[in-house]
Amino acid sequence: MAHVRTRTGGLARFAALNTRWHRTALITFLVIVLGHWAEHLAQAFQIYALGWPVHEARGLLGVAFPWLVHSEALHYGYALVMLVGLIVLRPGFTGSGRSWWTISLGVQVWHHFEHLLLLLQVVTGVHLSGRSTPTSIAQLVVPRVELHLFYNAIVFLPMIVGMMLHMFPSPVDRAAMRCGCALPAWRGSV
Repeated sequence: MAHVRTRTGGLARFAALNTRWHRTALITFLVIVLGHWAEHLAQAFQIYALGWPVHEARGLLGVAFPWLVHSEALHYGYALVMLVGLIVLRPGFTGSGRSWWTISLGVQVWHHFEHLLLLLQVVTGVHLSGRSTPTSIAQLVVPRVELHLFYNAIVFLPMIVGMMLHMFPSPVDRAAMRCGCALPAWRGSV
């Protein structure tokens, strides 16, 4: 009987993430995503504005903790957190906001796969196409720094559109919502 209570409690907490705690969960998730963006943008700034060599451009945290940039497990962990966040928070969305969130999820599934491929290469020591370093499929065509800026952008943009449509829903979408994320409709004369 205790097992049933634990399972029910877990289901209730999951349901609460998409109802009464949805706004808090979305904001927390957004902060994590923006922190990751800050790392990528700082790295790009170090390379393109400051002229640092790619192997020395470590983002913000990587300057203090260089091993972070070179830890494929850390990069995979973030890709997994992003994937789980997009999956877990999706049920709270309705209508067009959910459609955009789902686009972001679809792109993240591929991005996660690419990071899994990189992690497996680190673990096995066997690299794609005989390269000297772990290489993703898309990285065969696009350099890693630019590729990850692109991946993060095409996951982030539909995610933000989905969040905005969720916060400012159409009347039909607002009526279907089970959370308190919707902000008051903007009223004004045109």
